[in-house]
Amino acid sequence: MGNDDEKARVATIFDVARLAGVSHQTVSRVLNDLPNVRPATRQRVEQAIAQLRYAPSQAARSLVTRRSRTIGLTTTGGPDYGPSSTALGFNEAARDARYAVSMASMLESDPASLRQAVELLLRQNVEAIVLIAAHRGALDAVRGIELGVPLVAVESSRRDGFHRVSIDQYQGARILVDHLVGLGHTRIAHLAGPADSVDALERVRGWRDALSEHGLVAREPLVGDWTPASGFRLGRQLVAGLGDGDDDDDGRSSGRVGESFTAVFAANDQMALGVIHALSERGLRVPDDVSVVGFDDIPEAEHFAPPLTTMRQDFPALGRTIMTTLLEVLSDADSVGVVRSVPQLIVRESTAPPSA
Repeated sequence: MGNDDEKARVATIFDVARLAGVSHQTVSRVLNDLPNVRPATRQRVEQAIAQLRYAPSQAARSLVTRRSRTIGLTTTGGPDYGPSSTALGFNEAARDARYAVSMASMLESDPASLRQAVELLLRQNVEAIVLIAAHRGALDAVRGIELGVPLVAVESSRRDGFHRVSIDQYQGARILVDHLVGLGHTRIAHLAGPADSVDALERVRGWRDALSEHGLVAREPLVGDWTPASGFRLGRQLVAGLGDGDDDDDGRSSGRVGESFTAVFAANDQMALGVIHALSERGLRVPDDVSVVGFDDIPEAEHFAPPLTTMRQDFPALGRTIMTTLLEVLSDADSVGVVRSVPQLIVRESTAPPSA
């Protein structure tokens, strides 16, 4: 078999997109003779198709030639507050735009399960796929599927090559650290979210970089699973690491806190709740002995004891932004790159300057 025949056999829509310098959604539009493709772009795509001798499947072509006004929504991970609120906001925005939403949810995001879920949505003739990815492997798995329809991912890392909408977890973590450093804290422990979570990894990265810019040491974070129980368990580990110093008559530890950490940055509000419990169990007061911050600003955060300083993420707004972005992509696949918003610092009573 000659080189040309081998190239024709292995060429995919992604090969065509790379050669033409466009998105694979634009290639799909050219293949199906859809509008909103610039003449010069169309010419580049047609030249790449000819050069690679790319032959799309009829099934893939039929997916985008019939308008269904239905969007496929795929979510991975458990029913956590952020992804659930984002999905709800997206569903409401889709309904306002007179689109139906077909959902496929899964706890895990192994490639086989994700491919099966996406193929199920494609068989329902959806016009686009939205992915709310709790796990970093989910996007890689979906990117390996020749969808034939646009993909918009809710994913906070800085990988390129697809339409992405997110809240900037990295910048949010930096803002929290700056707040604590501004109060005078120099030893800030971090309780991270799951190791396979993109958001958790971005928060760890922001925490490390912010501490480094302030000339402070970032000790290895402890890793939890977003739940209050994991925050409580990790909080106990932090307290155990303070040493066996003498206790005062009232049962409080005698001064070892300042030698180890004066503030805790929990990766989300639920874990912060567990941390506060663990500190209280040891007789340590928040924020008198230790300041605690969380992330998300769940509805309960302002009712913690004490009310929690945290980063507010507007998840309903994120859901609406997904739909706005998707409508732009459907009208012109090359018009949108990355849409990223920054969370808002909410200062409450769980943070204060470190005690003498």
